[in-house]
Amino acid sequence: MNDTQNPVPYTAFPNQFKRDLLAGKQLIGCWSALGSPITTEILGLAGFDWILLDGEHAPNDVLSFIPQLMALKDSPSAPVVRPAWNDTVLIKRLLDIGFYNFLVPFVESAEDALRAVAATRYPGGGVRGVSVAHRSNRYGTVKNYQQIINENIAVMVQIENRTAVANIDAIAAVDGVDCLFVGPSDLAAGLGHLGNAQHPEVQQAIAHVFARAKAAGKPSGILAPVEAEARSYLEMGASFVAVGSDLGVFRSATQALRDKYL
Repeated sequence: MNDTQNPVPYTAFPNQFKRDLLAGKQLIGCWSALGSPITTEILGLAGFDWILLDGEHAPNDVLSFIPQLMALKDSPSAPVVRPAWNDTVLIKRLLDIGFYNFLVPFVESAEDALRAVAATRYPGGGVRGVSVAHRSNRYGTVKNYQQIINENIAVMVQIENRTAVANIDAIAAVDGVDCLFVGPSDLAAGLGHLGNAQHPEVQQAIAHVFARAKAAGKPSGILAPVEAEARSYLEMGASFVAVGSDLGVFRSATQALRDKYL
């Protein structure tokens, strides 16, 4: 993790987060689900390697994301976004407002993975629409942006069901997929164990994803807000791990505070 005593602000050019991810460096992150630039700014002060700004299960859109990106501007934490869906138009808009690191949900085939990667690349490597001045290229002031941006985008894909697990080797083989990330709750539901990510069948599937990612030379990740589970997944080989969320921390701390006076 970054040194919180002497934090170095995250920068996109070059994308050091992507370099560290591909190098297999242990990257500890936190989920941001409250949709507030204030709570996001506080998360950024903690020194996490990355902060996930959630567009799938949190009340966010491009307008609410921008102030949160601004709140992380001086933070060492790399912003990562989860779009609402693996949609080229949604991803294009998130690229233009300044995201460089994507966690794309519900990828269950090589075709899905190819579509996710293509959405983040300009023609020649993908299908991203071209605008000459937007927040991502600092409103047109990064003169070589179109030449350097493709290589500075990180794409992580979320493995969430039985089909994705069955296709894991094909997904991992897609050029431009930088990490395989397990969504444990959805995977548990997809395997018929809703609400029980610790079921042996789910744990076996998670271990299989981690192993196949390693065999393909790519990192793996997971969301694990319980410390014992997070440490277990790190020992299993995951290197991109979210260890909690702003919502969970706030809920637990406020309840604990109230309980002191019962």
